[in-house]
Amino acid sequence: MLTAKENMREVVKGGKPDRLVNQYEALQLLFYPYAMHSNSSIAKGEMDKVDVWGVTRSYPENVPGAFPVHTPDKIVVKDIEHWRDYVHAPVMDYSQEEWDMFKEIYSKVDGTKAYKTAFYAPGLFEMSHYLCSMEDALEYYMIYPDEMHDMIKYLTEFELKLAEDLCSQLHPDAILHHDDWGSSINSFLRPSMFEDFFVDSYKQIYGYFHDHGVELIVHHSDSYAANLVPAMIEMGIDVWQGCVESNNVPELIKKYGDKITFMGAIDNKSVDFNGWTDENCKEQLYRTIEACGDKHFIPCITQGGPGSVYPGVYMSLADALDEYNAEHYGLDLEGIKNARLPHQIMF
Repeated sequence: MLTAKENMREVVKGGKPDRLVNQYEALQLLFYPYAMHSNSSIAKGEMDKVDVWGVTRSYPENVPGAFPVHTPDKIVVKDIEHWRDYVHAPVMDYSQEEWDMFKEIYSKVDGTKAYKTAFYAPGLFEMSHYLCSMEDALEYYMIYPDEMHDMIKYLTEFELKLAEDLCSQLHPDAILHHDDWGSSINSFLRPSMFEDFFVDSYKQIYGYFHDHGVELIVHHSDSYAANLVPAMIEMGIDVWQGCVESNNVPELIKKYGDKITFMGAIDNKSVDFNGWTDENCKEQLYRTIEACGDKHFIPCITQGGPGSVYPGVYMSLADALDEYNAEHYGLDLEGIKNARLPHQIMF
């Protein structure tokens, strides 16, 4: 039986996998100094936490995740025409001792079984609306394109510096990069505008990673983005994680599966709710696999990491997928479970 990493590689490369990839099992998510110093992680119930970019975030008890606070006093960019007065990238000047601490964590991951995957969020589009507010950012893309181009270039330079540090110090072989590009029904920007602002920047960022030993670029956008798939391919994305059901994933696989792998198609809203059941998780999983097949596809909850809003949902899907693999690929169920990786982030 192939390891989780070997099996995922076969799926992405169009080879001969021996089973379906079990969600995030082949991606061991790992952090690094900037992630630990950015002050962007936030616990449920925590309010008005300010990160290193000056963005204020809150995570109320009754919502599924944290999000920036954009009351007028907390918006970072007060005047887009003078955005440089407000947007200041943090200095990434970490000691070698700290890098060595993370090297030790990376060294503990068995690279034959899992991709050593550096996690980064938020990406370029999200940063623009974190800094400006969603409403203002969308307006600025229309009215102040020069300023937005310049700000995105500045953010791109920051990500390229981070990519250089990651590749020279930690040598990840995969990247999970977050940047949500749409709602559940459409992209936030029309394709031509999206391409104008973001394709070249992401070609630089993802191209750097690919050129410096990173095998897989996994991009998370749990949204409608079917109209942006050609841009994703041009950017160098290997796996689109988070493709929600409204994208008509089976059609996307038929049209683009030889160029990009789709990871998702099980919306949180379909399985991850108060009163969820194992039976519903299994039903949704099997229905999704029947529709999408086993080529260029990884069945997965659309959430951007190995977890769920309601505890237990993610692992219920993982257990059901183990059962599916045993039933349909003639594999030993206990062997699959023993080989399964822990589906977790290592700090």
